[in-house]
Amino acid sequence: MADLEIKDLVVEYSSGGYAVRPIDGLSLSAATGELVVVLGPSGSGKTTLLSCLAGILSPTCGSIHVAGSDVTQLQGPALADYRRSTVGIVFQAFNLIPSLTALENVEVPLTLAGVSRKEARARATELLHQVGLSDRLSHRPGEMSGGQQQRVAIARALVHDPPLVIADEPTAHLDYIQVESILSLVREIAKPGRLVVVATHDERMIPLADRVIDLSPKVRIASRPPERVVLAAGEALFHQGDAGDLIYVVEEGEVAIVRVRSDHSEELLTTVGVGEHFGELAPLLGLRRTATARAHTVAVVTGYTIVDFRKEAASDPRLARMFAAAGYAEPNGSAGPSKKRAAKRSVKASAARRGKTAKTVVPARGVKTAARRRPR
Repeated sequence: MADLEIKDLVVEYSSGGYAVRPIDGLSLSAATGELVVVLGPSGSGKTTLLSCLAGILSPTCGSIHVAGSDVTQLQGPALADYRRSTVGIVFQAFNLIPSLTALENVEVPLTLAGVSRKEARARATELLHQVGLSDRLSHRPGEMSGGQQQRVAIARALVHDPPLVIADEPTAHLDYIQVESILSLVREIAKPGRLVVVATHDERMIPLADRVIDLSPKVRIASRPPERVVLAAGEALFHQGDAGDLIYVVEEGEVAIVRVRSDHSEELLTTVGVGEHFGELAPLLGLRRTATARAHTVAVVTGYTIVDFRKEAASDPRLARMFAAAGYAEPNGSAGPSKKRAAKRSVKASAARRGKTAKTVVPARGVKTAARRRPR
């Protein structure tokens, strides 16, 4: 068995009354001596994963084995011992005690573990020497640079010589000069007998890594033929939390956009009719789907990549502004749809909107309604 093995990990929690699943079915393995870099934008589940590895957060399902022990099954004293002796944590904001010196900050976890003051001081001094801070032992956090504070935090994480060290965005608060030394130090502490897992959005760490886990949704931007999908009433096109690389236009029928609440009921956000589009933010911004799209009636939709939808939207000033704001401005010379086709779609969209104002949409059974909002 690998020194770290994660199988089918799922983490779901409630945020603002909605069900959020930042990690859905993650599996990976790594061996001692490796530096594993977990990449992804904010909200992709990086810190959530580290919290599970640290035994701070319990996953919804799945398993995490560290050195043969299933962390998800640990409780009470066994869990406390795991947190103290098996895993060392380097926090993004350092989390040093402002009133204590660098030496005292590193001594604290040893003292709390019952180590004598003499032994704790000797161990802390040794570690601060290893991270290059022999001349900063008596300095408090406010008297040190960000890079020096991060070195103290790394030394503190190593006090019990843990086989697993996790670091959350270790370069986030550092300038480019300080980043170099911290990157070198992180690479150095990943050695036989110790596995290091780093969560970051800093791609400068990729060349140093033995293994890279990218939590970003995979979006295919290149042009490809439009995908026409026929949906039966009640059939889902995509679900909340799915990765998405297509923007959809309704050709026939209606599509309901619903969001799953934490109690697994559904809230109706809006319905999308003929000539209207939905699902643009996931491919534009590299996000997961923030709602579920389900056919309200029998419906036909066509999915376009960012490139192709941009061409389709070239004649619509509102859509063109949306793409420009998102950094996908229409390139000079690219061809949009014919004026006749664009005019026809505009007429259909206007008719659909006029029709919606004169009728009430009845949500599916068990679905709650909310104010109309732009689907995502």
